Amino acid sequence: MLDFGITGKTAIVCASSKGLGYGCAEALAKVGVNLLMCARGADLLEKSAQNIRDLTNVTVKTVACDITTPEGRAQVLEAAGDVDILVNNAGGPPPGNFRDWTRDDWIAAIDANMMTAIELTKAVIDPMIERRFGRIVNITSGSVKSPIPALGLSNGARAGLTGFAAGVSREVAQHNVTINGLLPGQFNTDRIEALITNSAKAQNVSTDEMRTILEDRNPTKRLGDITEFGFACAWLCSAHSGYITGQNILMDGGAFNATL
Repeated sequence: MLDFGITGKTAIVCASSKGLGYGCAEALAKVGVNLLMCARGADLLEKSAQNIRDLTNVTVKTVACDITTPEGRAQVLEAAGDVDILVNNAGGPPPGNFRDWTRDDWIAAIDANMMTAIELTKAVIDPMIERRFGRIVNITSGSVKSPIPALGLSNGARAGLTGFAAGVSREVAQHNVTINGLLPGQFNTDRIEALITNSAKAQNVSTDEMRTILEDRNPTKRLGDITEFGFACAWLCSAHSGYITGQNILMDGGAFNATL
């Protein structure tokens, strides 16, 4: 059996009631990590937490809150206690044309997709250094490497977080504290279902046809599964990944065509 070496550790997994966040929470639980799961919707969050409790023997706490607010972060940090692993995750801002975005739109995107992760990192990193173990994974987006014009708010905020993490990761690596990014492409989540629905309407095709179009565009001829994403997150959080830091690992089935 593969031992990740993190049994009994404690992780905060943000926005983990569904989608990629849930995939990460489930994978971490399966390798013995106790969880603090948070999301805005209390009912779905508790249902998802119970699913994980039924699958594993770990402790799973929940906090229903808005993690992008100071109050929400304070609730999560108080409930979590000592944090060994932090998985930063938040939904992306809406698409649009940059000509229509106001300063308030930009500040909201930066607060949600850059500053929230920075504030949580600031809260947990010094105790991690003292204990000589810490793993921070930022779930950002494939748009960090290949920007999507309509997602300019996300492009900008997530690129800012990526730049911040690149610097800090080198400062703390000597203490066995790592910071890495996981960059998802198109996965089977609620977000991709919304994209399929909107794109199908725009192109006057059925949702099934639109899904097939997206799958055919990918070298793997399919969309990603959240369990694949979760396993990658758990691997980055393992005791054996201490020599991997400051990296941004793209998980998109090879859709981004590049040599490096």
